Amino acid sequence: MSSCWLQPKGQDLINAMRWLSDQHRHDLLAIEEAALRFDLSPQDEEFLLQHCREPSADPQTPQ
Repeated sequence: MSSCWLQPKGQDLINAMRWLSDQHRHDLLAIEEAALRFDLSPQDEEFLLQHCREPSADPQTPQ
């Protein structure tokens, strides 16, 4: 097992990350859909938001 701190814990989170990659989407709506689809905890959804979300096109929008 990897000791990388970015390695997701839990099969649901891994499946959600794989689904996002397969969809070629890493925006807020896709992450929300993945959280619902894979029944992620709030902490898992926050992990996706912190590490998988694409930067916003609007530089004044917080990420």
